[in-house]
Amino acid sequence: MQYKGIIFDFNGTLFFDSKKHYDAWKKYSKQLRGKEFSDDEMRKYMFGRTNEDIIAYAIGRKPEPELCEKLAKEKESLYRQMCLEDPENFHFAPHAENLLDYLCEKNIPHTIATMSEKDNVDFYIKEMNLANWFDVEKIVYSDGTIPGKPAPDIYIKAAQKLNLDPKDCIVVEDALSGIEAAHKAKIGCIIAIASLESTDLYTDIPYVHQVITDYNEFDLTLFS
Repeated sequence: MQYKGIIFDFNGTLFFDSKKHYDAWKKYSKQLRGKEFSDDEMRKYMFGRTNEDIIAYAIGRKPEPELCEKLAKEKESLYRQMCLEDPENFHFAPHAENLLDYLCEKNIPHTIATMSEKDNVDFYIKEMNLANWFDVEKIVYSDGTIPGKPAPDIYIKAAQKLNLDPKDCIVVEDALSGIEAAHKAKIGCIIAIASLESTDLYTDIPYVHQVITDYNEFDLTLFS
């Protein structure tokens, strides 16, 4: 099967920042409920979810909009500061730029579908120069209208932004919820990237085509 386009999740996929989000949410979960999220909770209920989903899980009820916005903004501000204070690790995933250069050179449609909110997306566009590789108007992010993963909506919308059928797209994901979202969206090919977790986490998922740890391992023949 030859695919016509590719959609990247961002956090933990193009940017290996899962540990920073992990640390920030660990801190906030203790503030919100008196104890930190467990590793299993982080894996199941944090990665790939909206801030509202995460806060609701932590406090056991849907948060009032004002509370949700306050806590989310505080957490994300802390996260962005952590990124800026760690320039050694504030960069694209290994060899991701090589793949992005290839996609641009070959005019292969590509975009980002992230559950990050606008403040963070604007931060990435500015600090990581995303416009060098992406049409930033086609980036899909959490704008308050898209259900969190594992709902398929974000990947359906991203495929629409590329004017492609989901079955003609590749998705690269690190989160189990994101992989499930791509599967539910009927994405043609799902590639898991093990940025925080062991590759073993993904190997038994029947609809994962390939598990990589570095973009040099990406199978370019999928576009041939």
